[in-house]
Amino acid sequence: MSTTLNNKQVFVTGGGRGIGAGVVRMLAKEGYDVTFSYRSAETKADTLLSTLIEQYPDQNFAALRADFAMREDVEKIAAHLSKSNQLYGFVHNAGMTYDALAPMVDQSRGEDLMQVNFWSMTQLIKAAVRPMMREKSGRIIAIGSITARMGAQGNATYAATKGATASFMKSLSVEVARKGVTANVVSPGYVDTEMLATYADKREAVEKRIPIGRYAKSNEIGSLVAFLVGPQAACITGAEIPIDGGLSASIGFKN
Repeated sequence: MSTTLNNKQVFVTGGGRGIGAGVVRMLAKEGYDVTFSYRSAETKADTLLSTLIEQYPDQNFAALRADFAMREDVEKIAAHLSKSNQLYGFVHNAGMTYDALAPMVDQSRGEDLMQVNFWSMTQLIKAAVRPMMREKSGRIIAIGSITARMGAQGNATYAATKGATASFMKSLSVEVARKGVTANVVSPGYVDTEMLATYADKREAVEKRIPIGRYAKSNEIGSLVAFLVGPQAACITGAEIPIDGGLSASIGFKN
């Protein structure tokens, strides 16, 4: 049992690998009890779970398998969240990508993307926010993307889902503020994860465009999320915070 944070629980979607795993690790380091969902990365999720249990024996951890493209899985996780008496934080990281030029977007694939990246989030937040509002204390964070505010070739539909996420979270932040609940968006740029491994041949060129000269690390995203979950961030709500090495602030070219 956690003694430092009185068993404050945080639920992280898509926590089995990549950015989500970085978020889970940093929340655990800060003393939170963490439950995370995963879709296909069962081996990585099991390894992460075993590591956390060994490193932090006084805290509670669990992993749940869920595919948010399936509405019944969304409902299953929503039921879990709504019954949690100690739920303090909810982080929506789960998502999928779909690369297509804007005039070539397939509506069916776009709707699938919106289901996973946006609609599942809204349903899970609806369930998660109720116990938080009862306790008048809580943190909700969505992992967005700088593509929601910057044009990127082939990212039209993905960027639209992240733009919808940011807009939803801003309205939510206003609606729940007086109940002691904050709602923020963390928007990464390029992050050193398996998702970008297929673009390894372009990495050097991309890093030249980033002012700090490198990709972000998943634990750096996790550290920002952990800060926003913490008590010191009680006055931060309705924010959309980029963590991209200065990429979204730059309009120049680096030779």
